[in-house]
Amino acid sequence: MRIVSAPRLAFLLALTTAGALVRAAQAKPLPRLRVSENHRFLVTEKGKPFFWLGDTAWELLHRLNREEVIRYLDSRRKQGFTVVQTVGLAEIEGLGDPNALGASALVDGDPSRPAVTPGSDPKDAAQYDYWDHVDYAVDQAALRGIYIALLPTWGRWVNGPGEVFTPENARTYGEFLGKRYGPKNVIWVLGGDRNPDEPRVQAIWRAMAEGIQRGAGGPNAVLMTFHPTGSATSSTWFHDDPWLDLNMQQNGHCTDTDVWNRIGRDYARTPVKPVLDGEPLYEDHPICFDAKERGYSDAYEVRKFAYWDVFAGACGHTYGNHSIWQMHAPSHGGGINGPLNYWYEAIDHPGSKQMQFVRKLIESRPMLRRVPDQALLASDAGTEGEHVQATRASDGSYAFVYLPLGRPVKVHMSRISGKEASASWYDPRTGVTKRIGSYQATGEREFTPPSMGRGHDWVLVLDAVGR
Repeated sequence: MRIVSAPRLAFLLALTTAGALVRAAQAKPLPRLRVSENHRFLVTEKGKPFFWLGDTAWELLHRLNREEVIRYLDSRRKQGFTVVQTVGLAEIEGLGDPNALGASALVDGDPSRPAVTPGSDPKDAAQYDYWDHVDYAVDQAALRGIYIALLPTWGRWVNGPGEVFTPENARTYGEFLGKRYGPKNVIWVLGGDRNPDEPRVQAIWRAMAEGIQRGAGGPNAVLMTFHPTGSATSSTWFHDDPWLDLNMQQNGHCTDTDVWNRIGRDYARTPVKPVLDGEPLYEDHPICFDAKERGYSDAYEVRKFAYWDVFAGACGHTYGNHSIWQMHAPSHGGGINGPLNYWYEAIDHPGSKQMQFVRKLIESRPMLRRVPDQALLASDAGTEGEHVQATRASDGSYAFVYLPLGRPVKVHMSRISGKEASASWYDPRTGVTKRIGSYQATGEREFTPPSMGRGHDWVLVLDAVGR
C-alpha cells in the first residue's frame, strides 16, 4: 500500500476539487439574464431576481495574467459581486500594446481580423492567443458565479484618437464576439466613455449590436446596454432602440452628484427599461479629478452613491476603485490620474467590502416589488450630501430610508400596510441590523439614528408586521 504524504494529499485534493469545479461550471453554465416582466429589474431566465453588483475592471483582460485574474476574481466572489465590467479592446493602448502574455487582440489593428490561433494551451505562446485569455477570464468568472459585462471595445477606438471602426467592420467584429461568447456568462455593454453624438458613430454602434445579436443567435439571446461618458445616459441616443435592454448612466467622479434625479429621469421614461449607474465616483479617486484641492474619495463617498442610486430605482449598482479599473502595478509608472495603490493592494479596501451590504439588504425582501417613494418622507429630503432617499415595496410590506448623515427623519407610517410596523436600523458599514421596536402604522413618526455626522450613514428599515 502506497503512503501519500499530507502535503501531497492536500495538493491532490486541491487538484481534484479544482477539476470538479471546472467540470461543474462547464456542465451548468450561469443562467441567462433578461429584463423582468415589469421592465424595472433583471431576472434569470426562470424569473429569479438578479441584483447587479458590479465592479469596474476595465484593464482586467489586457493587463493581468492568469494567476492575477484568479486573485482578482476570488476577491470579488468573496465580497459578493455579481458582475465584473471589463473591455475587449482596452483603452490604455489596447490596440498597440499586447496583453500580459504578449498577445495582441487584432491582426494589424483591424477589427474584422481578430488575432486567433489554433489551439489554446497556455504553456504554448503560439497557441494561447488574446481571445483564449479572454475565454479563460470569462470561464473563471462563471466558476465563481460572476457575469462579465463585456465592452467589445473602448469608445476611443470608435470615435476618438486612433479610431478604427466602421459600420462594416463593427458588424463583423460583433458577430465574432457574439458567436464566441453568446452562450456564456456575458452581458454586452457597447460604448466606453465616449458619447455617440454624430450619426456616423451611432451607426457604428448599431452595426456592432446587430453583429453581436446575429452571432449569438438573435436578440433574445443577449442582454445589452451602453456605457456613455460622465454625466450622460444611454437613453439620450438609444432608448428606443430594441437592442438596448437597460439604460446605463455614468454619473462621474465628483461628490454629492444628484444621482437620484438622474436615475429618476430614466426611471420615468417610456418604454419602461431598467436603469443602472455603471460608473459613479470610484473609491480612492481624485474628487472631480482635482486631488490637490479636493483630495481623494473614500468608502463613505462611494457608499452614498450606492444607496442613493438603488433607492431611487436602479436595478443594481457598480462600484469602482481608481487603482483597480486600470490594474495599476509597478510596471505602469505613475499610472493615470495618480492612483494611491497597486491594484492587488486596493482589492481589500473598505468600500469594496461594504458594497455587499446594499445587495444583501435589497435581496432580503421581495425586490421585484420595490419602487422609489419620496412620499414616505414627512420631513425635508435635503439636498446634495444631505439628501435622504426612500424606497418601499409597492404593496407597502417594507420600506427603506437612507440617511447619509445619520440625522433624524420623520416618516408617514401609513405608507406601510397593515396596522403595525416593525422598525430597525441597518448599518451600511457592517450589514448589521439593530431592532428599534414596533409602532402603529398611522400618522407621522420621527426616528433618530444611533450616530450622526459624516461617515455615519444609516438605513431605516420598516416592515409590516405579519408580512
